[in-house]
Amino acid sequence: MTDELQPVAPTATSIPDGELRAVADGTHSGPHAILGQHLQGDGRTVIRARRPLAERVTAVLTSSGERVELHHLAHGIWQGAHGHGLDDYEIETVYTDGVPHTVDDPYRFLPVVGEVDQFLFGEGRHERLWHVFGAHHREHWGTHAPVRGTSFVVWAPHAQAVRVIGSFNGWDGRAHAMRRLDALGIWELFVPGVSPHETYKFQIRTASGEWVEKADPLALHAEQPPQTASVIANPSTYEWGDGDWMSARAQKDPHTGPMTTYELHAMSWRPGLGYRELADQLVEYLDGLEFTHVEFMPLAEHPFGGSWGYQVTGYYAPTSRLGSPDDLRYLIDRLHQAGYGVIMDWVPGHFPKDSFGLAEFDGQALYEHADPRLGEQLDWGTKVFNFGDSQVRNFLVANALYWLEEFHIDGLRVDAVASILYLDYSREEWVPNIHGGRENLEAIAFLQEVNATAYKLYPGIAMIAEESTSWAGVTKPTEWGGLGFGLKWNMGWMNDSLRYVERDPIYRSHHQGDLTFSFVYAWSERFLLPISHDEVVHGKGSLYSKMPGDEWQKLAGTRLFLAYQWGHPGKQLLFMGQEFAQQTEWSESRGLDWWQLDNPGHAGVQRLVGDLNRLAKNEGALWQRDDDPAGMVWLSGDDAANSVLAFARRGFDGSPDVAMIFNFSNQVISGYRLGLPHAGRWSEVLNTDAESYAGSGAGNYGSVTTEETPSHGFTQSATVTVPPLAAVWFKYEG
Repeated sequence: MTDELQPVAPTATSIPDGELRAVADGTHSGPHAILGQHLQGDGRTVIRARRPLAERVTAVLTSSGERVELHHLAHGIWQGAHGHGLDDYEIETVYTDGVPHTVDDPYRFLPVVGEVDQFLFGEGRHERLWHVFGAHHREHWGTHAPVRGTSFVVWAPHAQAVRVIGSFNGWDGRAHAMRRLDALGIWELFVPGVSPHETYKFQIRTASGEWVEKADPLALHAEQPPQTASVIANPSTYEWGDGDWMSARAQKDPHTGPMTTYELHAMSWRPGLGYRELADQLVEYLDGLEFTHVEFMPLAEHPFGGSWGYQVTGYYAPTSRLGSPDDLRYLIDRLHQAGYGVIMDWVPGHFPKDSFGLAEFDGQALYEHADPRLGEQLDWGTKVFNFGDSQVRNFLVANALYWLEEFHIDGLRVDAVASILYLDYSREEWVPNIHGGRENLEAIAFLQEVNATAYKLYPGIAMIAEESTSWAGVTKPTEWGGLGFGLKWNMGWMNDSLRYVERDPIYRSHHQGDLTFSFVYAWSERFLLPISHDEVVHGKGSLYSKMPGDEWQKLAGTRLFLAYQWGHPGKQLLFMGQEFAQQTEWSESRGLDWWQLDNPGHAGVQRLVGDLNRLAKNEGALWQRDDDPAGMVWLSGDDAANSVLAFARRGFDGSPDVAMIFNFSNQVISGYRLGLPHAGRWSEVLNTDAESYAGSGAGNYGSVTTEETPSHGFTQSATVTVPPLAAVWFKYEG
């Protein structure tokens, strides 16, 4: 580094005693101005170091080995000078034990944060924020040579002082006070010799003079809960093997292809597995089920396991419950190499109030809005991000990009979007926007920014909204005024269809509208049909237990419902355990009831799910025109008396139609005349009552052939048999 870059240091006599005391106490906002090495106006170089209780302090110059004796100024601050210009050096300290202790000096280094980084963060546009902020084990240049150590960078604009505390300094931060770089509130310190796996926090002096201890908001690793410290992560050495997957992904549009998703909670799928063990066992299990994607409930660090990951404290730290960040990379890599896309739940709407986390980070509202009518989420006892703050928005947008970049995630499912969009969401007291409305304009701009940026940088990914209202334009492009998501969870379909199937079959004829209403708006957005964790927990019961009747009827009803879900326009998502009709509802405190697969009925449901997924992949009619009303034609939508629903799915030219008939009654329907859109043979490609699924085996002997008998508005029709609580699909063969 050139001499011109170094500030001229104050002389010993010009340093006020109060400043020396502040440096000694670690309460100075610019300790580098006092400590470290500085060129004097007389051409000499002065070195100052903080060494309380020392007997003797010496600076040892690296290039010459010259020893520069330092003399005590006050309050444990020592000073000495030499005439050889700037140099690398170490500080040798002798205490009362007489044993020399030699360490490098963190205060001899220039900032690790450059002007470009400061500018981009100031503008709220630093798309690689995790490369700069947080803790990074790295090389950093001194005067003549690089040194390995760890850089610490944190944003705390309201702080009077910030110190790094950790396992490497006995959790005493007075020796590692950080310097404030700018008015924006970026604090930094490079500590030579500090290695990965050390734990640390930031000790922040608030505007009121109190000290608070906070985990690093951009830590890349964290201690296992209930411990709360951040961990200096090893720089990743993982070598990805999914190059073919990533190249192919960039050429595809996931919104217009088949997408069937298996949602799971990584900690309770098979308890006790780490990321690497989960990778091997999950891939082996999925290979018989043919899902296209896996969706993990949040994998970012969270203190309370019972939140399932939806109350995040470490937005950039994969949960250490299952291993290291590179272990997670292995899990995703294995899934990619086996042909499965990976989606992760992402929670940018709110965060918990844990004292070590983001809440009142530097002593007052920073990441959250200061007004509790905007900054509190009362339903969940959490804080709400201040989406109108450029730096907060930058933190969140960069976090989305972090998961897509560093872990090759193929999509983010954004949690609780409705709570972000509406200022009056679950609030009695709320603040209208500048136009007097209830829409959160800052949050809308944030969602548009994160979606547009993610799609621009990572072609082939999917941004998915869990949005539970009728907000218009969730999946409309941002340039057309939409939110810019690729898919939206169809919560209306989920609520209506579950309410329908929970009724006893004898009453279903009076509620046909619960089944047909979703088709009124099925093409207003690009929809994904979810049966998620939220529907099989907290007393709601499993999908199996929602079905009325005895065991046979429950299994048959589950098979029928799944066929209806896979046949309905839209993508599909199914939560773990429902693919084999687990009888009990899910609990994160225990694993799935895998033993139920020994029962032929439950194994049959699992076999059906695999066949549904294979059909979904192979039959273009099931996905090519998901968001186009021309992709579906009604065959029978008004036969409420028989609790029958029938329609045909159609793709583009060359993709044969698939006709589907669903019997939600508990009576067999024989000789049912069904109008069909084409004359000829229709092969039976799915029958949920097949013996292979542990059904009774009733059906249509493999196919039906149309006759010139008008029915349901068609000139051609066929008579079909539909078993009770069953679905039968026919593919047009010509």
